[in-house]
Amino acid sequence: MGITAADVNKLRQQTGAGMMDCKNALVEANGDFDAAVDILRKKGQKVAAKRGDRDATEGLVLAKTTSDAKNGVIVVVNCETDFVAKNEDFGKFADKIAELALNNMPASVEELKNIKYDDSATIGEKIIEQTGVIGEKIDVSAYEKLSAETVYAYNHPGNNVASVVGLTASGKEDVAKDVAMQIAAMAPIALDKDRVPEDVIQKEIEVGKELAIQEGKPAEMAEKIAQGRLNKFFKESTLLNQAFIKDSKMTIQQYLDNTEKGLTVSDFKRFSLS
Repeated sequence: MGITAADVNKLRQQTGAGMMDCKNALVEANGDFDAAVDILRKKGQKVAAKRGDRDATEGLVLAKTTSDAKNGVIVVVNCETDFVAKNEDFGKFADKIAELALNNMPASVEELKNIKYDDSATIGEKIIEQTGVIGEKIDVSAYEKLSAETVYAYNHPGNNVASVVGLTASGKEDVAKDVAMQIAAMAPIALDKDRVPEDVIQKEIEVGKELAIQEGKPAEMAEKIAQGRLNKFFKESTLLNQAFIKDSKMTIQQYLDNTEKGLTVSDFKRFSLS
């Protein structure tokens, strides 16, 4: 059967593939649109396989919350180049993945990829398809969710870093926004010192001792110096002990206490491309 320009354009609008790719797929499928979509998907699978060892280090980091501010998600959708990351269609694709994550709250990246993107494909299948259409490796490399009395999502301009934070009291969106911005800017590794992994603590102590010994300090003094360095590390690297970026005279926990006695952070998540 004859393939018209309208047919090609319809398939292009449906799949986002190039004009010639759409025309060739329709010819191969004898004008059957569903078969043509499958052909394009198969091409995408081949491209994805060839590009599987490529680094997809660019992309977008997106955080979202439900309208009641009780649930939030953060997703990293990767591509290979900044050019593609700034493409409007890629942005819409990544945003829909984040929206589907929020609507379904899956437990893992694997579960996220199994969610239906549309009537014809899962997110995982759509990623393979888009890899073929765009010509770059596309992937969802990271995803987290959280629920709390108040959840706020902060997306830094440019979408190269984002954060979500949960507070222990409801109706605290303004405070949560301040804390989410703090998380994005200062990149804490844990909520407080009790939640810093033991191997990280031991590494900091060892580094502190070694530096003190290199400075000629005796072993017994090196131990105290290392502990002092560790305390400084806790202040700089744990959220509740960090100096508040809007008022360095108080810590984040002091800021929360000043807002409401007993208010604190229940959890937070942060991702960045760097």
